[in-house]
Amino acid sequence: MGNPEADGTGRDAVPAHPVRRLRRAERREQILDAATRAFARSGYAATGLDDIAAEAELTRAMLYRHFDSKADLYRAVLDRACTRLAEAVGTDDFDGDAIPALLRAAAVDPDGFKLLFRYAAREPDFRDLIDSVTAASRDVARRNLARRIPAGPWLDWAANLIPTFTLEAVIAWLDAGRPDPDRAAERIGQAVRGVMAAALPSRQTEL
Repeated sequence: MGNPEADGTGRDAVPAHPVRRLRRAERREQILDAATRAFARSGYAATGLDDIAAEAELTRAMLYRHFDSKADLYRAVLDRACTRLAEAVGTDDFDGDAIPALLRAAAVDPDGFKLLFRYAAREPDFRDLIDSVTAASRDVARRNLARRIPAGPWLDWAANLIPTFTLEAVIAWLDAGRPDPDRAAERIGQAVRGVMAAALPSRQTEL
């Protein structure tokens, strides 16, 4: 038997194991970890707080001590994934280490990475976050590509395409089981350089 839910929609499930006492910050991280796994497995709409509580081996009441709602929890998951990505990859440069760093970040937190760049883009209530990340990526790409590609519509094309292509390439790599990890960055980099070459004036053959 459990207590009625705070929102009146159900009852608390009793955890299968005794709940270990953690500091508030540690408990929050535990919940975010569980929510990331649950949301990545089933998506936002199909994942309920009961699913997340079960994943964390906590009661729903304990979730409500840290987050006001499922939407609040989802936003916190996305914000954490975004912060981790920025810390791992940086926010200013599009250089030779950008793709390896992106792959490392995706490998460390594949669920968070997919939530940001596959699932959040499909959720209207959370699209603002991914739109801001995408806009920032395009600005960085344009600033760096402008050193190689003359100003004009092909620079705009490359600056819009390369961030999207790179993210999709990394997600496809995760979906494929992370093959050839030692050369994956090189392979994706070759494809990116192909896009850059296509954007150059025809007389330029070297990047």
